[in-house]
Amino acid sequence: IKYINLITFLSGCLASELSFLQEPSDVIAVRDRPLMLDCRVQGDEPIMITWRKNGVPLPTSPRVWVLANGTLFIQSFQKRREGGDADMGEYDCAAQNRYGMLVSRKAKVQLASLPKFHTHPVSMSVDEGGVARFQCQINGVPEANITWERDRVPLNTTDSRYTLLPMGILQVTGVRQADAGIFRCVATNPANTRYSRDAMLNVTGGASRIYKEPVILSGPQNLTITVHQTAILECIATGNPRPIVSWSRLDGRSIGVEGIQVLGTGNLMISDVSLQHSGVYVCAANRPGTRMRRTALGRLVVQAPPEFLQWPQSVSKPAGGSAVFTCVAQGVPEPHLIWLKNGKVLMPGHNVKLTNNNSTLALTRISSTDEAIYQCIAENSAGTNQASARLAVAQAKDLPAAPQGLTASALSTNALQITWSQPPSNVTDSIIGYVLHIRKIGEPDSLELQEAISKGTFQHDVTNLEPATTYSLQQSRTVVATTLGGVPTPPTFFTKVVNSSSVQVLWELPSKAGKTEGFKLSYRKVPHAEFQGPIQLPYHVNAHTISNMELGAVYEVKLVAYNGNGESDCSKRLVSLAQEGLSDQNTGEYLEQCRDGEASLGSIVIGIHIGTACIIFCVLFLMFGYRRSLFCSKGTQDSWSVPRDTTGHIGNPKDGTNCSRMESVPQVVTQNMQLVHLI
Repeated sequence: IKYINLITFLSGCLASELSFLQEPSDVIAVRDRPLMLDCRVQGDEPIMITWRKNGVPLPTSPRVWVLANGTLFIQSFQKRREGGDADMGEYDCAAQNRYGMLVSRKAKVQLASLPKFHTHPVSMSVDEGGVARFQCQINGVPEANITWERDRVPLNTTDSRYTLLPMGILQVTGVRQADAGIFRCVATNPANTRYSRDAMLNVTGGASRIYKEPVILSGPQNLTITVHQTAILECIATGNPRPIVSWSRLDGRSIGVEGIQVLGTGNLMISDVSLQHSGVYVCAANRPGTRMRRTALGRLVVQAPPEFLQWPQSVSKPAGGSAVFTCVAQGVPEPHLIWLKNGKVLMPGHNVKLTNNNSTLALTRISSTDEAIYQCIAENSAGTNQASARLAVAQAKDLPAAPQGLTASALSTNALQITWSQPPSNVTDSIIGYVLHIRKIGEPDSLELQEAISKGTFQHDVTNLEPATTYSLQQSRTVVATTLGGVPTPPTFFTKVVNSSSVQVLWELPSKAGKTEGFKLSYRKVPHAEFQGPIQLPYHVNAHTISNMELGAVYEVKLVAYNGNGESDCSKRLVSLAQEGLSDQNTGEYLEQCRDGEASLGSIVIGIHIGTACIIFCVLFLMFGYRRSLFCSKGTQDSWSVPRDTTGHIGNPKDGTNCSRMESVPQVVTQNMQLVHLI
């Protein structure tokens, strides 16, 4: 409950937002050299900037300090400092003013390095006019620039027969005797320069006229890159005559021409890739003039860092109100969203709700502790992006104190009574009434009920509530109250004959926990009057098997639900053990008062048994007549006989009639026998 007061909250522009002008970027440092990480912000002064490394505040020292503009300066970058720690890691800066704290993106700081080669070029022999390929690989930070030497002399890359690919690959097409020699690759980056092992290229002659089928020496490899980068898919083939290399997409879409270039004799280069370039690419080596070809496939995956389609907006809300921040980001793969409150990860809580895969942040029952800067961080394997907004809590002036002595008590299964103390007269004169806010525990504030109450009323009954349900009333002192519970609704169940002496009973559990404390199961053999049981079962059990029942008997099964307020009406069902399987098709379920419906059910069962006895008697009578007629036949197998009287009409044979005097009357025998038997 809170007072209604004639106060209007004016929502104007918030003060200058705290935001980053420049965030730190990924950088590769060189050992024993200085390093600077930028962090420039704007907003209401004063602003304090601090730095963190791997999430831990970074202390300043004579070697590490923060400049006046917020830049982090490391005088001499070290691979290993005293105490075993290194300068490599993830750095971020935090800017704080009186409105809250803002945290920058994480910048990855690596130490430049160049380890040994893990792949060296391999010697090979190639026919004159053929194709040669060498490769070396090394993992450098940053990526090493690779060049090639032949006989310790830098290779002349202006020759169009030589193709250098950035993955440390050298291709030589139309090999000549002059190409023979010792090859090695040279890797260089700011950390070091390294040389690979030597590889010999031996060129053989005299085989240019021999036919050779197309062979792909090296096809495209699976490649994952980020948008706007360059993709190079290798494809080099050999054969005689020289094969023609072509490219296509496995999905049949056109590769296009914009940004597409062929390197050497068949390598595909795509500049400034976009998401549409993702797919499986097919390299085909075709023998000229024929349909003979060889193919190789490679998958290109293009990723995109997160981009915001909708970002949170700063808002000013009154105390006790609600605020919603929306943050929608797209990227490939789909970004993961997290929220920060003043630089700390925000988890769902009593008034914090995260929905729609964390894209919506809802704050309810806002207080001064919720005033902060909220950041939405979108992350995927391609990068990170962040957006922020500030929540300002507007405090109304001259707002009266909250009502005192708030209590709630249950009146019935669907009503609560709320009472509170009468305030002083000066408070009563300054207000126009009260507002009651009520909602079920666990439901969002959007489903909250509100009722206006006059200022001279200090007691109010809330009706049309659900039985056995807990409600929260706010916003002075929050009071939790529960309505009285009613008896459960009758359970719905069915039966299944398990075998000749067992029946399984199954029923539906109530949709709402707490309204049912358990079930009572009883059964009796028809037409006995007394039930066996009841068998008490807890509220979470929805099946029970009754055993040791009489073969071929008919039973009546009764099920009731109960709680502290009493028992429900019972559900009953008849089940016959004469046939196995579900009994729904043969028996019915019906509801009645458990104490008043026994006699009527017994009458129904007795009626069923009398009808069954009549049917059985008629069947036996038919069978007896059929056998008598059969034994009185003349032995003819394809016809039956009936007696005729002296006038030639068909009639019933009298006792003692000689069977030999009966005549055969084919075709109509069956009809007439039926008439005789039924008369």
